[in-house]
Amino acid sequence: MPPRPASSLPRNLALAYAVLVIYACLHPFAGWKASGLPLFDFLVAPWPKYFQPIDAVLNMLGYLPLGFVTVAALPRGWPRWRWVVVAALLGAGLSFGLETVQNLLPSRVSSNVDLGANAAGALAGALLGARWAHPLFDHRGGLHRWRAERIVGGHTGDAGLILLGLWLLAQLTPDGLLFGSGDLRGLLGLPAPLLFSPERFIGFETGLIAASVLALGLLARCMMRVPRPWPVVVLFLLGLGAKSIATSTFFVPGEPLAWLTPGAARGLALGSVLLALALLLPRVLQHALAGSALLAATALINLMPENPYLFLGRRLLNQGNFLNFHGLTQLVASLWPFAALAYLSALGLWRGEHLAGERRL
Repeated sequence: MPPRPASSLPRNLALAYAVLVIYACLHPFAGWKASGLPLFDFLVAPWPKYFQPIDAVLNMLGYLPLGFVTVAALPRGWPRWRWVVVAALLGAGLSFGLETVQNLLPSRVSSNVDLGANAAGALAGALLGARWAHPLFDHRGGLHRWRAERIVGGHTGDAGLILLGLWLLAQLTPDGLLFGSGDLRGLLGLPAPLLFSPERFIGFETGLIAASVLALGLLARCMMRVPRPWPVVVLFLLGLGAKSIATSTFFVPGEPLAWLTPGAARGLALGSVLLALALLLPRVLQHALAGSALLAATALINLMPENPYLFLGRRLLNQGNFLNFHGLTQLVASLWPFAALAYLSALGLWRGEHLAGERRL
């Protein structure tokens, strides 16, 4: 039997990414009914009249990472051509299945152009993966060595890394608050319990961001074998970069720092101080404080008043693939803290040995 990859991380990443693709392609999962047309009629449809090149580019970019990580998840002993063929076929097969299912959704349109772009993206990712995926993920690769040295082992460590990746994805929600997650009110269409006033909103925003910074920093620390501040700093910088890109692309053109409100600035400052102090605590207390901060941030985002200026800057969010992507990031942002709380519980119950007897920062 050919040897399998040294780490289960590529396989877990491929499965997680496939789930995200499925959600994005079938969102909003409403109004299921047969269209009355032949199920595979879209395969021979003519070239669309209102074709937008940006849609094809986004489809390719969406499937490219899937092809890459799928190659990394395949047995290392296979020849490169087999990696490329299998990964490209799996990506194209997933796209074909989703385009077919879209026939049953009145808000979606099955498209052979989308299928072609998705398959091309999966093929491009597979070609890149054939060159770089295994060296990146196997036991001799830098990523695997870093993960083995820095992150707790097994599926627990893989799940934590995927969780942090989902947090970064949630930061691409352009109309959400900085680092804000767990907004069940928006997900369920519930009204705000408090009326808006500038002072009240700034106070809630400050507390929300400070609690989020503390929670995320301690969550990352709980996953680490060796206490180092730089991975946490890099994680926050990536989050701020993702938020800036989303803001300038979808929300306020040319203003990537529009998210930097007075409440956001105060929350970042306060949260950074609290996190620096919390990293001096024993590991068990850090674990408990991470869960408490997650609960506090989730409560604050559901209690704070609506921002009446939020909808003035929106653009592109209801167009084509932007709607799909926005729906995906909103769902991830809404559910992320609950997944993080479940992960912290699992980390404490199943891997308690990592919460005691280790060095302090």
